[in-house]
Amino acid sequence: MLELRQIEREILAKGRVDSHDLEVLRRQLYADGKIDRRGADFLVELHKRVQHRTPAFEQFFYQAIKDHILADGRIDAEETAWLRRMLFADGKIDDEERKFLHELKGEARQESPEFEALFKDCMNRPPEQHTCGGRKT
Repeated sequence: MLELRQIEREILAKGRVDSHDLEVLRRQLYADGKIDRRGADFLVELHKRVQHRTPAFEQFFYQAIKDHILADGRIDAEETAWLRRMLFADGKIDDEERKFLHELKGEARQESPEFEALFKDCMNRPPEQHTCGGRKT
C-alpha cells in the first residue's frame, strides 16, 4: 500500500493518470492476480480526486471495479451496498456509470435483489444533460 500512496501523490500532483501510472497501478492492484477490496477502495478514492480523467484511466477504473465485484461471478448484497456508496458519492449517476452497471448486469452469473433494486434506481434517474457550452445543467 505504501507504493500505492506514493503513486497517488505523484498522480495528484500532475492532476492526471498517464500510461506509466496505469501500468504501475495495474501491477500493484493486481499483484495477486485479482483486485481486493482495499485496492478497489484505493482506486475509488483516486478516481474521485484526479482532476483530469483520461479515457484510458476511466477504462482501467471501471474494469478494475468490475473485476473486483465479479471475482466470484455473483453480486451480493454487501457488494451492492459498496457499489451504491461508490456510485452515489457525488449525488448523481452519469452516463459512464450507467454503462458500467449494464456491463456488470450482463456479465454477472447471479445478482442479488439488492443489485436489481440499485440497477433499477440508477436507470430511472434522469440522464445527464449536455450543452454546447460545456456546462451541465
